[in-house]
Amino acid sequence: MYWDVKRVRSLDDYQLYVELEDGREGIFDVKPYLNHGVFRELQDKSYFSQVEVVFGAVTWPHEQDIAPETLVSELKPMEQQGNAEQGA
Repeated sequence: MYWDVKRVRSLDDYQLYVELEDGREGIFDVKPYLNHGVFRELQDKSYFSQVEVVFGAVTWPHEQDIAPETLVSELKPMEQQGNAEQGA
């Protein structure tokens, strides 16, 4: 699907750098979800950093994931982030 995730990387401050298959890339802020249900486990920074792409979705080992619709609607395009990704 056009919003499948191609690459994900954890960043400081509970954010994710995300590249989509359609070429879009940006930053997704996970902080608003950290105090809710299964996402509480993501407060552990070591665990948070284990994020990966599984079948085109942002996923963690204990099967927490971000719904594609949520990811796309809340993704902040790189041009809004300045040069946050350069040099990383």
